[in-house]
Amino acid sequence: MQQKAIELARDCIGTPFRHQGRVPGLALDCAGLLVHVFNGLGLACNDVKGYPRRPYEGLLEEALLNQPNLVKVGKSDLQAGDVVLFRIKKEPQHIGIFTGSSLIHAYYATGRVVEQSFNSWKHCLTHVYRVVK
Repeated sequence: MQQKAIELARDCIGTPFRHQGRVPGLALDCAGLLVHVFNGLGLACNDVKGYPRRPYEGLLEEALLNQPNLVKVGKSDLQAGDVVLFRIKKEPQHIGIFTGSSLIHAYYATGRVVEQSFNSWKHCLTHVYRVVK
């Protein structure tokens, strides 16, 4: 299942970034990428609507904890296919899919879904979640 999650995320590379976007190939944000992966895996997903562009006060953490098919694991247990949560400014505000050496994410600064070296993001990592059935 973890490898399939990575493949589904990679299928979205190049999709333009748009806040609250949910259409692969047309518009995705980081949460929309996760929704796409869950849908492709045939898993339930609590898709939160109306969130701010920069989540605050634990909104993103709460949304991830409320996913029926995600469990929080320790950062030291990070594995390919895990969902990763990052601090951009002060709080956790960004998610992506870890591939084992890189990060696939929809990122406003690049304007699209990209795959980048995980090393450049490692210092911002706050939480790790594992996809389960």
